[in-house]
Amino acid sequence: MNPDQLRDASLLELFALEAESQAEVLNAGLLALERDPAATSQLDACMRAAHSIKGAARIVGLDGGVHLAHAMEDCLVAAQGGMALSAAHIDALLQGTDLLQRIGHPPDGDPAWADRQGRAQIDAVVQRLQALPGGEGAAATVAPGQPEPSAGAEPADPGTSAPPQPSVPAQGTAGESHERMLRVGAESLDQLLAMSGEAMVESHWLRPFGKAMLQARRQQARALQALDTLRDALAGSGADASAMAALSDARQLLEDGAQHLSQRQEELDQYEHRTARLARRLYDTALACRMRPLSDGLAGYARMVRDLARSLGKAAHLELVGAGTQVDRDILESLDAPLAHLLRNAVDHGIEPPDVRAACGKPAEGRILLQARHNAGRLVIEIGDDGAGVDIEALRQAIVRRHLASEDTAARLSQAELLEFLLLPGFSMRETVSEVSGRGVGLDAVQEMVRRVRGSLRLAQPPGGGLQFHLELPLTLSVVRALLVEVAGEAYAFPLGHVLRAATVARQDVAQTESHQHFHHAGRAVGLVSAAQVLQRPERPLDGDEIPVVIVGEQDRVYGIAVDRMLGERLLVVQPLAPALGKIKDIAAGALTDDGTPVLIFDVDDLLRSVEKLVSDGRIEHVRQASTAAAQARRKRVLVVDDSLTVRELERKLLAGRGYDVAVAVDGMDGWNVLRAEPFDLVITDIDMPRMDGIELVTLIRKEPRLQQLPVMVVSYKDREQDRQRGLEAGADYYLAKGSFHDAALLDAVHDLIGEASP
Repeated sequence: MNPDQLRDASLLELFALEAESQAEVLNAGLLALERDPAATSQLDACMRAAHSIKGAARIVGLDGGVHLAHAMEDCLVAAQGGMALSAAHIDALLQGTDLLQRIGHPPDGDPAWADRQGRAQIDAVVQRLQALPGGEGAAATVAPGQPEPSAGAEPADPGTSAPPQPSVPAQGTAGESHERMLRVGAESLDQLLAMSGEAMVESHWLRPFGKAMLQARRQQARALQALDTLRDALAGSGADASAMAALSDARQLLEDGAQHLSQRQEELDQYEHRTARLARRLYDTALACRMRPLSDGLAGYARMVRDLARSLGKAAHLELVGAGTQVDRDILESLDAPLAHLLRNAVDHGIEPPDVRAACGKPAEGRILLQARHNAGRLVIEIGDDGAGVDIEALRQAIVRRHLASEDTAARLSQAELLEFLLLPGFSMRETVSEVSGRGVGLDAVQEMVRRVRGSLRLAQPPGGGLQFHLELPLTLSVVRALLVEVAGEAYAFPLGHVLRAATVARQDVAQTESHQHFHHAGRAVGLVSAAQVLQRPERPLDGDEIPVVIVGEQDRVYGIAVDRMLGERLLVVQPLAPALGKIKDIAAGALTDDGTPVLIFDVDDLLRSVEKLVSDGRIEHVRQASTAAAQARRKRVLVVDDSLTVRELERKLLAGRGYDVAVAVDGMDGWNVLRAEPFDLVITDIDMPRMDGIELVTLIRKEPRLQQLPVMVVSYKDREQDRQRGLEAGADYYLAKGSFHDAALLDAVHDLIGEASP
C-alpha cells in the first residue's frame, strides 16, 4: 500500500475500531484463561480476535501490527495444540494486546508509528513471545503478500481442538447473527431526543381545538333549545304554516350541523390520541437510543484489577454481575473515573497479600464483586471485596489524630458514622503516599460525582467482611422526576433526588431567632427561606395558617424553601438552556410540561449556596403572611384529580370561572402527594387512573385523620349503580357520572358541598 493509502483516514478509523473491539475480546479471554487454562472456548475466541486484527492490519498496510498479531497467533495456536499457557505467556500476550490498541490509536495520530517509532516496542514483545515455549513459529515474519493459515486451522492434534462456540461475544466469524450497528454522533442523538421531546409537547396542542369544538357543540345545543322555545311560543300564538316550516328547516339545519360537528370532534379526539401516543413512542425510542449496557464502560476494569494486584504483590480478579444493565450514555461516562477508583481502592486497601489470606484460610486470589441492577427506576451499583475490610479502631484513631473529632465523640460514633469520614476530602488512613493511595483525594471525588448526577453513596461493612460501596444513580439525565411548585406565579421544579420532604408547616410552628425563621423537622431546627427572595421575585403574602415548604439539603446544609403552592410530581424532559444565556443563577435547565407550560429546573446545590449567602449576610426576610382580612376572605381551594387533560382543563376552567382556587393532579398518586403537602376544601376525582385509582385515593383520604372531614366528589364515566355504590362506600360524598355531566350539574354539586368560592 502506498503512503497516501496508508493515511486514508476512513480505513485507519475502521482499523482503530476493529483493534479496540478485538482487544476487548483478547483481554477478557486471556484473563479467563489465566484463571482456567482449560477454557477452550475462550482460547478459540482469542485466536479469532488475533487473526482478525492481523487481517485488518494487513489491509491498511500496518506491517508492525501484522508482525505482532502473527506472533500472538502462533502462541495461541501452540496452546490449541496442547501447550499450557503459563503466567509468562499471559503477561506477554496482554502486553501485545496493549500494543495492538496503541497501534490503532497511535501517539499524535501518526499512522506510521507502528513501523517507525513504535517498531522497537513491537519487536521487543515479539521476541518475548518467541522466547517462550510455543513461540518459535513466529520467528519468520510473514510477508505482507504471503498467504496466512486461517484462524480456524486445525492444530497439530485435531483431537484436542474444541469446536468454535458461537456464544462467545465479538468473535466476528462469518455466518453468526449480529445486531446491525450504526455509528451516530452524540450531538445528533441529543438533537433527536430534543426534537422528539418537542414533538411530544406539540402533540398536546390539538387538545384545545377539541375543547373549542366541545364548546361549539354546547352552544349549538343551547341554540336548539332556544329554537324549540321559539317554536312553542309561535305555535301558541297562531303563527302561519310557512313561518313554522321555515323554523323547522332552520332547526333541522342546526341539528345536522351539530351531528357533523360531533363526528368531526370524535375524529379529532381519535387523531389527537394517536398523535400523542405516537409522539410518546418516538420519544421513548429516542431515549432508549441513548441507553447503553454498563459493560460498555467496564471493558478494561478486569484487566486493571489484575495488573494492579500483581504490581502490589497480590492476586485478585473482578467479577461482574449485571453487566448488561442499561444506563444513559452521560451517566456511563461519568461513572468511568469513580468506578476505577473504587476498584483500585478495593485492591489496595481491601485485598490482602496471598500469604496473609492463606493464614486466614482464604484463597490466595482475592475476589472483587461489582453488581449492577435497576431498582425503582434507578441504577444501583454495589462494589465489595472479600478482603479484611477497614480496621474500625484504626479508623477511629485516625479521625482523632487528624482532629476531626474528640476522643469522647469518636468513641460514641457508630460504625456507619465512622465510615462516612472516609468520604471527606484529604482523609486517608495511610501514613505514606504511594502511586496508588495515601493522598486522600479519591473517595471524596467519587462522592462529588454522585452528587453531581443527583445520586447517593453509602458505605457498609458486614461483620468479618470487606468494605462495600452502594451507589444509587438516575438511569438517565435526559429526564428527571421532579416536584413542581409555583413561585410568584411561575412554575419551578425541584429534582426529587434532592428533595428530603415536601410538607406544610403551621405558622405557629415557625420560630423566630434573631432575624431568622426556623421550624423543627426530624428532631432538628431547619431554617425557613422564601423562594421568592432567593430568586429575587416579588413575594406574594401566603394565605391561611400553613406554609408550603420544600426541604432540601444534606447533613448540616438543610433548609426549608417556602413556595406559593405545590403543583405535584411530574416526569420532565430536560432541555438544556441556550449557551448564549451562560450559567443562570440557581437554575440548571428548563422543561415543558405536557400542556406546554415552561418550567425552570432548580440547580439545588447552587440554590443552597444562594441561601447560605443570604444567611451569612444577614439578609433573610421573613416569609410574609397575608393580612387577617385577606386570610379570612381567601378563596376555597379545589383539587381536580383526573388522568385526562381535557377533563382536567374543563373542570378547572369551570371552577375557576366561579372564583374557586383550583389545583390539578394527573393521577391518584400525584393527587395524594399534593393533598399531603397542601390544604384543600374539596377533592374531585376520576376512578380509572394509572398508579393509583380514585377508589384507592378516597380510601387513603378517609384513613388520614387530618383529611377525614374533607369533602370528596367522584366524577366518572362509570354510571352503573354498582359503580356509584362502590365510590360512595369508599367514602365519597357525591358521585357524578360523566355521561350526565354538564356545567350546571358540576357547579351545583360543588356549591352543595362547600358553598361559594369566597365566604
